[in-house]
Amino acid sequence: MKYIIRSPFFWLLLCIALYVPTRLFHLTALPIFTDEAIYIRWAQIGAQDASWRFISLTDGKQPLFTWLMMATVRIFKDPLYAGRFASVCSGAFSLIGMYALGSELFKNKRVGVFASFLYLISPFSLMYDRMALYDSLVGGLFVWNLYIAVLLVRYVRLDIGLIFGMSLGVGMLNKTSAFISAYLIPFTVLLFDWTAKKKAKRLFQWICLSLLAVVLSQIIYSILRLSPYFYIIAQKDTIFVYPFREWILHPWQFLQGNMHGMFNWLTDYMTWPLVGTAFSACCIFWIRPREKMLLFVSWLAPFVGLALFGKVLYPRYVLFMSLPLYVLVAWMFHYLVDRKKGQIVAWCMVFLLSVPSMGISYWILSDIRTAPLTRSDKGQYINDWPSGWGVPEIVAFFDTEAKHKPITIYTEGTFGLFPYALEIYLVNNENIDIHGIWPFPREIPEDILLNAGKKPTYLVMKQSQAEVTWPVRFITSYMQGTNPLSLLRLYEIVPPKGN
Repeated sequence: MKYIIRSPFFWLLLCIALYVPTRLFHLTALPIFTDEAIYIRWAQIGAQDASWRFISLTDGKQPLFTWLMMATVRIFKDPLYAGRFASVCSGAFSLIGMYALGSELFKNKRVGVFASFLYLISPFSLMYDRMALYDSLVGGLFVWNLYIAVLLVRYVRLDIGLIFGMSLGVGMLNKTSAFISAYLIPFTVLLFDWTAKKKAKRLFQWICLSLLAVVLSQIIYSILRLSPYFYIIAQKDTIFVYPFREWILHPWQFLQGNMHGMFNWLTDYMTWPLVGTAFSACCIFWIRPREKMLLFVSWLAPFVGLALFGKVLYPRYVLFMSLPLYVLVAWMFHYLVDRKKGQIVAWCMVFLLSVPSMGISYWILSDIRTAPLTRSDKGQYINDWPSGWGVPEIVAFFDTEAKHKPITIYTEGTFGLFPYALEIYLVNNENIDIHGIWPFPREIPEDILLNAGKKPTYLVMKQSQAEVTWPVRFITSYMQGTNPLSLLRLYEIVPPKGN
């Protein structure tokens, strides 16, 4: 028994065992978010019709995550649970990757266990492992790509190069940010063994294998060219990142503001104690300097790059690049407890440094409405129009109303939370017709008024909070989080008398 407890694999399995309940506990307590509704609806369509497997490209999104959800929506009855379960699986992939990266990089399995533990308790990973968004899978693929890149530069083998190329390609099928893993390859030369025999030949082989991996990744990425919508990816990227021709006109204008905002998001989710611990690990430069420099650069390069070129930023974009910092913290924890003297004090320090992360994570699980999220995420997911408080209730209402008679539903919006949040639950109900409207007219269209005279017709308002000027009867409303100024409103359209 004593041997089992000392085994790193025991603690890794314990982290995995704890990961499952933390990610699945009240998985749908947070209502559906706008982007989740879009991705889940895409997954449903692609799962039912093979010709639409590349449907995400119609909005410039790579399809890998939606492909994963196409499998889960076939398994689980609740579409939201199915979509989020795909992220839970992605997070488990990330947790194991953190163990592999920490163990290999520092040749110490305790570092790997600490890295997995930190991923387990992180509010950052907890938040996005429980949402049907791309970012948890982005993080997992980034960690594994970094791990395989470390293997390649240390062992310089063809099989590793081929696996690396496939891993890079899979990442690029998920999101454009995966190209960063390819851009970071030159920095892995920090780990090259300059004392090896025939080092010039070995270095040349590493360069060739790295180029082979990049070429192979591009061949895999070219799968997307089979879709006529491939070109939209480049167009969509310019919404979030400045193309060079625009950036050169104001190269430094947004750098300071973006850096400030992104660093605030990092410290809010990673917490100041752990951010400080990661930077402290770099200050102990006489131990494992090259490994720590690689981790630091793996955070800093994409962080500064996004700050330079970022046009529209959200906290979730910082998640994947924060993971190398957690490995730095893991090394620092190992360094503290590895000393023979003062181990009790060291373990107490590890616990105290981890408490803020565990506290925020517990708060997220227990009461997401009041949890201390960043302001941006608080607005998007809880308090403003992109959040979906009230969606389960109105879905249940429509399901009941349509049991014995046909009804029609009109929604404010044609893309996003509405009508997709209703479609993912109700689209197969033959008694329900769902139609989106945008822009929303001040006067009710004649065809909608005529339809209201034939069968019960309802209106769902969400994005704008303007007064409805149509002939309607108010049914109910749902406050978004703790914001009384943002309401999901449900009305019945009243037909003119005589109809």
